[in-house]
Amino acid sequence: MVKTAVIVAGGLGTRLKERTEFIPKGFLELKEKSLIERSIENLFNAGIEKVYIGTGYLSEVYEEFASKNPNIETIKSDKFETTSSMYTLYNMREQVKDDFLLLESDLLYEKSALKFLQDDETKDIVLASGKTYSNDEVYIEVDNQSNLVGMSKIKEELNSLDCELVGISKISKNRYQMMCDVFENQDNPKIDYEYIMVQTSKKEPYPVKKIEELVWCEIDDENHLSRALEKILPKIEEKDGIN
Repeated sequence: MVKTAVIVAGGLGTRLKERTEFIPKGFLELKEKSLIERSIENLFNAGIEKVYIGTGYLSEVYEEFASKNPNIETIKSDKFETTSSMYTLYNMREQVKDDFLLLESDLLYEKSALKFLQDDETKDIVLASGKTYSNDEVYIEVDNQSNLVGMSKIKEELNSLDCELVGISKISKNRYQMMCDVFENQDNPKIDYEYIMVQTSKKEPYPVKKIEELVWCEIDDENHLSRALEKILPKIEEKDGIN
């Protein structure tokens, strides 16, 4: 079982406008509990013992949050305005030395999402959903052995649309090193980690685990937030047994 988690949380959250003027989007509240609180609670309940949060925009908010729990550590990227999620992840390479679960900070998801990864002995897994709950899809193409072939928000870039990226993955320390190496040898500082994953899958197969009825969403704008409150959270509370 993996004991470490990494949350990438450096983004500006500009599509949420005034809602992220004073807080990062991971601190958006749904029923008086923020996305980051929900995710951290799920992680610790799933057996995670250490959480690293890669920060950037309004990093001090995460730092104050982490100061209340010795099992949470923040690592700030000073280049968050000119880079993207892969640099945030790359910037944590001196601290993260073990296999880990990778999550995005703007996710709302049922707790069994982590159990699917923790119960699987495969070292590297990209978690995917079949039934679409997100509005902002990253589509995944897999081969006939369910290994990663491609990922894109543009359907026409893929030969098949087999499933959708959830934003939760299992990454071994060897895979992480591969991702860092690939990132160092390309010249796009704004590249997202998903595209680096695809590059590593060409060197070593990256299994994709598709869960048909997984309930989750990401929250990038007002429409996502409304949908999360009205449709996704009630489904999650029902599945997780929350009254």
